[in-house]
Amino acid sequence: MARWCLYALFFLLSCDVSMQRKKKTVQTLSRGWGDEITWVQTYEEGLSKMKESNKPLMVIHHLEECPHSQALKKVFAENKDVQRMAKSDFIMLNLMHETTDRNLAPDGYYVPRILFVDPSMTVRTDITGKYHNRKYTYEPDDVDFLAENMIKAKILLHSEL
Repeated sequence: MARWCLYALFFLLSCDVSMQRKKKTVQTLSRGWGDEITWVQTYEEGLSKMKESNKPLMVIHHLEECPHSQALKKVFAENKDVQRMAKSDFIMLNLMHETTDRNLAPDGYYVPRILFVDPSMTVRTDITGKYHNRKYTYEPDDVDFLAENMIKAKILLHSEL
């Protein structure tokens, strides 16, 4: 009888531990890209908030199972300058699925892909990464270049609108 009580106690403790683990992995809209940033849920919401705030929209396309997306997410979340700008100067959206706006895939559907949209609803195809075959991708070593492009998106916004 004592043995069954121990088994029951062990079972209840293991259930409690697994419930705690599930609570810790609750997904937020940040999906690991920066919990201090206010993220919009949909592209349409991002466009609306962009027009209201007159801030550019930064759209990050990624996939959870993509190692390149995961590596970029890690350095993006750890970079203080990128996080500060994302939090204060941009409307932020990260997507794990494509939108119906084909303008967000000017050179194809791949991940990770980061594009900027200005409040005039123009996708800024002139703000590109370093690679000619995938113009809007960034690798982990390119995070400083991404920060420069974020600054460029802010400067263009203020000089053109």
